[in-house]
Amino acid sequence: MKPHFLRLLQKTAIITTLALVAGTALAQAKTELLVYTAIESDAMKAYKDGFEKAHPDVDIRWVRDSTGVITAKLLAEKNNPQADVVLGVAASSLALLSQEGMLVPYAPAGLKDLNPAFSDKARPPAWVGMDVWGATVCFNSVEAKKLGLPKPTSWQDLTKPIYKGQIVMPHPASSGTGYLDVTAWLQLFGEAGGWKYMDGLHENIAQYTHSGSKPCTMAGTGEFPIGISFEFRAHQVKATGAPVELIFPKEGLGWDIEASGIMKGTKNMEAAKKLVDWMTTKEANQISATWWAIVAYPGIAKKVEGIPENYEKLLVSNNDFNWSAKNRARILAEWSNRYNAKEEKKK
Repeated sequence: MKPHFLRLLQKTAIITTLALVAGTALAQAKTELLVYTAIESDAMKAYKDGFEKAHPDVDIRWVRDSTGVITAKLLAEKNNPQADVVLGVAASSLALLSQEGMLVPYAPAGLKDLNPAFSDKARPPAWVGMDVWGATVCFNSVEAKKLGLPKPTSWQDLTKPIYKGQIVMPHPASSGTGYLDVTAWLQLFGEAGGWKYMDGLHENIAQYTHSGSKPCTMAGTGEFPIGISFEFRAHQVKATGAPVELIFPKEGLGWDIEASGIMKGTKNMEAAKKLVDWMTTKEANQISATWWAIVAYPGIAKKVEGIPENYEKLLVSNNDFNWSAKNRARILAEWSNRYNAKEEKKK
């Protein structure tokens, strides 16, 4: 073998080895961030790609489930926390985690740019809002016509005997949408009036699902003519061509905020702060505005077909997240005692 060719081979081997070492070092330098979330599956990739493009030194590893399940998981892990960040989980749940001393108060870089109504009022805040989701009734006009059902316009309408067995709604222990419905009724109608209302509604419920999206999906397919759900999923079901009308009950809409916070005990504090900082950026809010009619960054939200212009004004004004958090265990125990017989069977 000629000397110059041998030297070329040696140089190539050295370069290859250095490249492998550099690649390994870069991979090892990345921080893996364990993030518990309840955001819709549609959104997970967009947030992950956007954040990791801005911060290539951090990898998000998601653990996703419904709001109630994520909340219960976090509470069960209180003495041995696993998550670094909780993201896209109901503010009522994050308020509970804060009351339990499980969140690190932190004012992210972009907090000043956000609507203060959609974040924790404490300074620094324990949680920071991303977007708002509110109750919407999905009404299948084709199936309703077959059954001779009139179009409801209010929550009280849904207690009328004509709707017996025709309504599905989310279970509040597993679904954040279900819990915002229950707490809204208790705040709108008062405790006694709220339970009386739910007693009447229960007579017409066919099933309490373990997903906030599912009731609207079921209404869209005609499995049941009426599904109590939320506006994002209602808009999406309607956009598929399903004969669904979106109803916004005139008494007011229960609502909650998808929010983010840093878990106390994280070993990746700097990376966790980077993620919460990024969630306050215009870019992150533009991603949220792909699905949500109200986002935390003013001026970003777009007009969503089927969502009324005065949507924000329809949200119940006396929505107290701290009250909802403090009373969560009591409310869910009472609700389950009264209504759990119609719970969707878990697979």
